Amino acid sequence: MLSIFLAIAQTFIDSGFANALIQKKNRTEVDYSTVFYFNIVVSFLIYLLLYISAPSIASFYNENALVSITRIVGLTLIINSLGIVQQAKMTVVLDFKRLAMASFISVFISGLIGVWMAYAGMGVWALVYQSLLNNLLRVCLIWVFSGWKSMLVFSKESFLSLFSFGSKLLLSSLLHTLYTNLYTLIIGKKFSAGELGLYNRAFTLAQFPSTNLTNIIVRAVYPIQCRLQDDAEQLNWMFLKYLRMACYIIFPIMVGFCALAEPLVRILLTDKWLQAVPLLQIMCIAFMWDPVMKINHNMLNVKGRSDHFLYAEILKKIIAFSILFATIPFGVKVMCMGLILYSFFDMGIIMYYCKKLTDISYGDQMKSLFPVTILSFSMGAIVYGVTLFDVSPFCKLIAGFLSGMGYYLLISYLFVSMS
Repeated sequence: MLSIFLAIAQTFIDSGFANALIQKKNRTEVDYSTVFYFNIVVSFLIYLLLYISAPSIASFYNENALVSITRIVGLTLIINSLGIVQQAKMTVVLDFKRLAMASFISVFISGLIGVWMAYAGMGVWALVYQSLLNNLLRVCLIWVFSGWKSMLVFSKESFLSLFSFGSKLLLSSLLHTLYTNLYTLIIGKKFSAGELGLYNRAFTLAQFPSTNLTNIIVRAVYPIQCRLQDDAEQLNWMFLKYLRMACYIIFPIMVGFCALAEPLVRILLTDKWLQAVPLLQIMCIAFMWDPVMKINHNMLNVKGRSDHFLYAEILKKIIAFSILFATIPFGVKVMCMGLILYSFFDMGIIMYYCKKLTDISYGDQMKSLFPVTILSFSMGAIVYGVTLFDVSPFCKLIAGFLSGMGYYLLISYLFVSMS
């Protein structure tokens, strides 16, 4: 219920400054310190607004418990603001090992404590305190691992320089966050709680592999690309290389998820959630294109053209909102189908803006994507065929996974051998 409010609040706190710091070639300690203090001030202001709005949020959902929950879980905004600069600094030097270590340790410890609190009968507060502890531990570890200490300085010149880049990313992120969370808001109001539950479970499962893997690749590639921003030939070569690599990994996973949706839901969610299967299959196809869109987004940021990023986002969201509102009368399933349609508009628009700044044409990207797309969907057909056998869901999952992976790797090997 609080996801849309927290997501928008977190977007304001970052304001695109982390990307601005990574993209800037001659960043200084003054830049880091300026962003650090700005993030803290904004986080307190946003938290104050959230604190005051808590009764209204609770009234909107007719859930009085949300008043205290909002005010407590909102503290994560202040906690996270204290680690944004340190995380950006570690990203610049490609210190992903210790970033991953900080995330793993915090998730592991807070997860264990959260599960214990749930078993102790603390209900929703187990989730609230687990979230607070997770973010607090992660920020503390990032502080220790980064070893960075802020200077007692705030530069107006530095702020304006970074804000000119970051503010456009802020507006873009706000549009995207609003759009992403609007589905849950509309389905929750327009349809039954049961349909909202089916949508959320399908959305969570479909988004998890694509979004997380894509974000890992994008975060790792971005600082490397920023170092090459003045070498157009090398940058273009690297763009296509990482595009192929990301899609080679993510496309078969998403198509495989689509083909194995039925046994996957039976095992993870039980038969009570079988109605979520068609929604999951649709959203797997919609989210499989995430790496294409985000790697193209990256290129606009690398080139320092956050204005193009914003223009593209505005155009995409005009189309996205039009598709969303046009599909509402036809039910949740058609609304999910609209996500697939939007993903193709999204790719076309962001490729257009990327082409304006580079020598990379639509043809270049399609040539990179075509072989892995065909291979992934042919693998999906084989995996789906395996699931038609009358065996247990677990056997379907294992057999589908092994046959799909075997086919994918074999054809890949033969293709490389012949080329």
